[in-house]
Amino acid sequence: AEDLATDACPACGAHVPMDVEECPDCGLVVGVGEDEDDEDDEGDEAEQAEQAEQAEQAEQAEGLAADACPACGSGDVRPQGAGTERTEELLGEKFPDVPVLRIDRDSTQRKDAMSEALAVIRRGEPCLLVGTQMLAKGHHFPHVTLVVVVNADSGLYAADFRALEQSAQLLVQVAGRAGRAERPGEVLIQTRHPEDPNLLTLIQAGYPQLAGELLEERRIAQLPPFSHLALLRAEATDQQQVEQWLLKVGGALRQHLEAANLKVDCLGPVPAPMERRQNRYHAQLLLRCAKRGPLHETAAWLVTLCEQDRDARRLRWSLDVDPIGMA
Repeated sequence: AEDLATDACPACGAHVPMDVEECPDCGLVVGVGEDEDDEDDEGDEAEQAEQAEQAEQAEQAEGLAADACPACGSGDVRPQGAGTERTEELLGEKFPDVPVLRIDRDSTQRKDAMSEALAVIRRGEPCLLVGTQMLAKGHHFPHVTLVVVVNADSGLYAADFRALEQSAQLLVQVAGRAGRAERPGEVLIQTRHPEDPNLLTLIQAGYPQLAGELLEERRIAQLPPFSHLALLRAEATDQQQVEQWLLKVGGALRQHLEAANLKVDCLGPVPAPMERRQNRYHAQLLLRCAKRGPLHETAAWLVTLCEQDRDARRLRWSLDVDPIGMA
């Protein structure tokens, strides 16, 4: 699991604000704040201690502990969503006599790091493997008998309409790492929603049954493969500039579709799933059509419109036909 942690209350499921560090270019949480000694802050220690004491007194006056859940008052607020480094650290504390091998992008950057780790695994000596989906695909580990999927919810409840399908495939793949030789295997899935019907279908009836149900949902919603999509993406350092340009383009496009009697849906604009990346704001306009011909005709008209638009030169734009992802 690569997702960085957030605090959650196990009593009621509420997400609790925590001290985090954000990337200045995209707003993504990149780390959890730690208490550090900073020479520049020595002169403010007394003031900070006084402010902390006042805040604690105020919280206690309201009947809540300093780290209590604001929703239900439970004091058992825990970090939720373990990254590979945090999981490696936790396993090292719980099983100090067993080697813990972490395999992810960071740990395998050094030349031959991946092959060295795989060689240790294949020797069959007791060890604990921690990693991302890099471990799930294409590896044969005959001595692995237990697989644990940490925080499966991050993939089961993503914004992209293909996310559930892809997460289910990944769960099947990673489950296949256990019990590949003479010893039987076991798979454990960590989730806060064990009653989720899609997850239960996957576990009890298998992937083909789940895929059939997802396909029916796609048919009802008129999503691929029952329709064809094109995604107009735009980005700029000015958020309002992106929004206003896509609103203008979307308005012109809708007028064209009506005048040309083209049965193409124009949806949006909306912010991209990850709105700010590399200090640039991203938004998009979605085209949907049951047939390829009208969609391609509309896409060609739209490209010409954008190429001739002066405002388009002040930002970056692209038109993706049959987009693989919606980000």
